[in-house]
Amino acid sequence: MALKLSFLGGAGTVTGSRYLLEREGRRILVDCGLFQGLKQLRLRNWSPFPVEPKGISAVVLTHAHLDHSGYLPALVRDGFSGRIYCSGATKDFCEILLPDSAYLLEQDAEYANRRGFSKHKPALPLYTARDAERALTHLSPVAFGAWHELPHDARVRFSRAGHILGAASVECEWGGTKIVFSGDLGRYDDPMMVDPSPIMEADYLVVESTYGNRRHTAEDAQRELGDIIERTVGRGGTVVIPAFAVGRAQTLLYHLERLKAAGRLANVPVFLNSPMAVDASEILCRHMEDQRLSAAQCRAACGVATYVRDVEASKALNENPMPKVIISASGMATGGRVLHHLKRYAPDPRNAVVFAGFQAAGTRGAAMVAGAETIKIHGQHIPVRAEVYNLPMLSAHADADEILKWLGHFRQPPRMTFITHGEPSASDALRLRIQDELGWSCTVPEHLEQAKLS
Repeated sequence: MALKLSFLGGAGTVTGSRYLLEREGRRILVDCGLFQGLKQLRLRNWSPFPVEPKGISAVVLTHAHLDHSGYLPALVRDGFSGRIYCSGATKDFCEILLPDSAYLLEQDAEYANRRGFSKHKPALPLYTARDAERALTHLSPVAFGAWHELPHDARVRFSRAGHILGAASVECEWGGTKIVFSGDLGRYDDPMMVDPSPIMEADYLVVESTYGNRRHTAEDAQRELGDIIERTVGRGGTVVIPAFAVGRAQTLLYHLERLKAAGRLANVPVFLNSPMAVDASEILCRHMEDQRLSAAQCRAACGVATYVRDVEASKALNENPMPKVIISASGMATGGRVLHHLKRYAPDPRNAVVFAGFQAAGTRGAAMVAGAETIKIHGQHIPVRAEVYNLPMLSAHADADEILKWLGHFRQPPRMTFITHGEPSASDALRLRIQDELGWSCTVPEHLEQAKLS
């Protein structure tokens, strides 16, 4: 009987990755992410899951970022009882990401109720810390490079995708059909992460397209970052860097350590203000096999910043007039402690806000990069007078050329390539390149579209 593939998320957007495989009434879900960005996307998080969670036999995670894993607590709460298969590093990251996500959701609901700016009386979190802890008990780590049995005679094999520690591309064989999910592909020749591993064959392919219409610039990210910090500190300002706690924060620490080792930024204090990013940085040094850094380089990068864990120390950063660098989650300024830093530092033209990669439509990060003069935080309109930069070359996503390079390893074209996880313009641009340069059959699926895989 043919496989059916449903695009429950990650179609027409870079968030909410959820791909459902069905055969003879059995179901396996690949990724279970949160929708982020535009309000109409975020509202999908509150809709009932398109299929009964208790009818899903297993979940396979490509990596830990919340747009791929962040809905798991709700899925388990609503009846999913199977195993969640992922790499060892992904399990470690989920153990900090999911409880932190729940904490932020609970805090946001509590703040909205206290300040009275929510339309809902009372405002409730999407899920709770207890839901997150229950989801963690379902995680089953698997090794890279070997086939692993799933329910109903399906099996999967993980290959390293680069991107972040533990990120995987997934080959899934079920009923005689092989479908490959690229996951989020990383950069080639990244200073920290390994190159995406080649995959040679697939009957069907699902490939991401975050940067499907762009090439990363050739500028030196480390030098650009150093120049921005020196200019800002020179006029007495503070640099705020919204950064994903898992992956991007550690990349920034590496570059800042290298700058200090080269004699730059000698007297500029660096603060990592995100308990989750602190924990993620410690995990970095536990998974040396997933990265290029030596143990000494890893320790040096993680030691360049002062770690800020408690709320009072976080608040003190906003009262401290000393020029400094603050790295804080989240990477698109959608939540977390960075919002309090933006409220404090964005109105002052002496300061700078540096984004480090892709900013999804509808996020504060996208608005600021596009030149917004004000942003709304906690019901207040905050003026943006600080200098705003985006350094897309710091992105952990492969650009269009690098995606084509990865695709070039396939020995023959898949029967169909589904282009997902991108804004519509990026996905369609990649579709045209794959058709024109590789001669493959490909399509850009729509949200909730179903495809029969012969």
